[in-house]
Amino acid sequence: MHQLDALAGKHVVFLSWRDTRNPEGGGAERYLEKVAEGLARLGCKVTVFCAAHAAAPPEETVRGVRYVRRGSKLTVYLRGMIALACRRFGHVDLVVDIQNGLPFFSRVVTRVPVVVLVHHVHREQWGVLFGGVMAKVGWWIERRFAPWLYRNCQYVAVSRATREELRSLGVDGSRIAVVHNGTDRVHDIDEAKADRPTIAAVGRLVPHKQVEHAVDAVVALRDQHRGVRLEIVGDGWWEANLREYVASRGAADLVTFHGHVDEQLKHQIYARSWVLALPSIKEGWGLVVGEAAMHSTPTVAYASAGGTQESVQDGVTGVLVETPQEFTAALDRLLGDHSLRGTMGAAAMDLSHSYTWEHAQESFGVVVLAALEGRRLDAQDPDEGA
Repeated sequence: MHQLDALAGKHVVFLSWRDTRNPEGGGAERYLEKVAEGLARLGCKVTVFCAAHAAAPPEETVRGVRYVRRGSKLTVYLRGMIALACRRFGHVDLVVDIQNGLPFFSRVVTRVPVVVLVHHVHREQWGVLFGGVMAKVGWWIERRFAPWLYRNCQYVAVSRATREELRSLGVDGSRIAVVHNGTDRVHDIDEAKADRPTIAAVGRLVPHKQVEHAVDAVVALRDQHRGVRLEIVGDGWWEANLREYVASRGAADLVTFHGHVDEQLKHQIYARSWVLALPSIKEGWGLVVGEAAMHSTPTVAYASAGGTQESVQDGVTGVLVETPQEFTAALDRLLGDHSLRGTMGAAAMDLSHSYTWEHAQESFGVVVLAALEGRRLDAQDPDEGA
């Protein structure tokens, strides 16, 4: 860590459309918060610029990180560019441009080093979230314009799958470092596994999370696994649609909507669940996989989601599938096989200890230092061995 002493006093600005206190925040924002706090502990001056929302003040400092909130989830991009161009952050040594589908186009308005942080490529999501012209424009920016604009910048991907996706867009692999997510320390939870088949689905309620697939699964399994329950944790703008879907499937007696919960209750649900269902279209990593694993809860997810290929070891800590039918079959198998479920749960817990936030913070610091010194890092440098 002594080499990172050179970061002391450097001002790093993160540009992100959300922060963890945003009601729509999720795993990507948790990653942002953790690596920003890691830099602050190394002596950096750290500013996070993100969209304003009612759950937090326009400006505050939390654990050494200054948060500046301006604009909406769309105007935050323009507001960020203007603030950077007009030097409203003061002297800046490095910018971390978080590309959540769209980047902040920071390279247009600053000449300081820029690190582009990407959780996953939004290829499939553009058509799910937007229609017609907007989807085409968004995908063109992500596929063509952003790789060109940031052609000389250092990238950080949160998984090797994301690294390969970026390479497929033309980003030079010698500029893509992999810094995995960490897993929070397990909470002291006095909660045993439920006495009836219980499946958890945790995350934002948005279309690309495809929680409907988990609903379909419990409907299909209600006769084979009497008393089966699906516990949905999280909220989001798709919640009303999802509730309507549950009603239309006649699954109201099988599904519990918990909404947004505190950390204690979230971990209680992980602890009592037999399996975590993660039917997302795309996951850069899948932070919930590690959270569930800390409670010996294996995961069923789609291999095509990308980052799940690393956060879930197929056949060891959970099951990766390709189709909704396979998704249901995998849940059926795990719910019905106590021994297999226990073996996978134990392996999942062991793997979860391999990914710590302390390691992620140090690795991210290595990337930032290299960028400040004008050096490139590829996936072999900071975190490939994690």
